[in-house]
Amino acid sequence: MRALVTGCAGFIGSHLTDRLLADGHTVVGIDSFRDYYARAYKDANLEQARLQAGFELHEADLLELAAQGEAPGSLRALLRGIDCVYHLAAQAGVRASWGSSFDTYTRDNVLATQQLLEACVAAEVAKVIYASSSSVYGDQDVLPLVETARCVPRSPYGVTKLAAEHLCGLYHDNHGLDTTALRLFTVYGPRQRPDMAFHIFICALLEGRDIVLYGDGSQTRDFTYVADIVAGLIEARKAPPGLVANLGGGHRVSLLAGLETLSQLMRVPLRLDVRHVAAGDVKDTWADISVARRTLGYEPKHGLSDGLEQEVAWVECTESQRLSSRWAQSAT
Repeated sequence: MRALVTGCAGFIGSHLTDRLLADGHTVVGIDSFRDYYARAYKDANLEQARLQAGFELHEADLLELAAQGEAPGSLRALLRGIDCVYHLAAQAGVRASWGSSFDTYTRDNVLATQQLLEACVAAEVAKVIYASSSSVYGDQDVLPLVETARCVPRSPYGVTKLAAEHLCGLYHDNHGLDTTALRLFTVYGPRQRPDMAFHIFICALLEGRDIVLYGDGSQTRDFTYVADIVAGLIEARKAPPGLVANLGGGHRVSLLAGLETLSQLMRVPLRLDVRHVAAGDVKDTWADISVARRTLGYEPKHGLSDGLEQEVAWVECTESQRLSSRWAQSAT
C-alpha cells in the first residue's frame, strides 16, 4: 500500500507512520511543523521514519499545497497513486481554541479538511480515514458514549472536529468518496504532546512541582494507549464507507485515580494545586467501542498502568536530553 499521512510528525501521526513502514508500506508524510510546541519533539518523532527508504516527507501546509492546483509538488500531485489517506493534521487543544485563536482552528481543522477531500476526489483516492475526537460529544447524560448520540461540543475545538466529520460525510454522500471518521478518546503514551495532561503531570512529578488540577479530580476519561489507536487506524482500511466509530480504551478512570496510578509508578507523592474547571472541559468520557469491535475487529490491549509506565520512561529520557541540550547551549 502507498499511504499518505497528514500530521505525520505529531504524537499519533508519527506512531502511525512507523507502524505503516514496519508493515512494509510506503508512506508520503505531510506536516507543517507548526510552532504550537517545540519543533524538537516532532523532529525526534520522525527519527526512525527518516531512516526508511519507504518514507517521503513534505514539510508543507495543506492549504498552501492545495492552492497549487495540479502543479508538481501540489496536494493533488502528491495524492496520485495513493491508496489510503490518513488525515491526522489539525490544530490541537481544547483550552487554547477560545478567543482570537479560533481563526487558526477553522483554517487548519475545517478549511484544510475540505480542501484535502476535494483533492482526494480529484485524485480518485480509494480511502480516507479521518481522526476525529471524543470532544465532538460534549457532556452527555448517558454513558458509555455511542456514535448515534446527539453531538453538542463544549469547545470551539470540538466544533471544528465535528464540522470536519460532517465534511467527510458530505463528500461520501455526494461524491462517492470512501471516508471513515474515528472518534479518538484521550490518547496517551510515548511522544505525547507537551501540552497534554499526562506529559504535564509526569514533568511536574519529576521536578517536584505541584500538579495543577482543574476540577476536583472526579471527572472521568477513557484513556487510550497510542498503540491501540494506531491498530484501529490501520484496521479502518476495511471499514464500510461512511462509517463513524469510537476508538477508546473501553473503560473510564477518574482523573484522580489516574494521578494516583502515576504517583505509585514514579514513587513520588502527589501535591495538587486544585483550580476551577477550565472552559470547554467535559465531565466524563467513556467510549462504547462495540461498532469498532464489530466492523474493524478493534480490541484495546493496553491497561493504564502499563501504558503510563511506557510514557514515564519516554518522558524521563526526552526531558533529560532536552535539559542537557539547554545546559550545553548555555555553557557555550
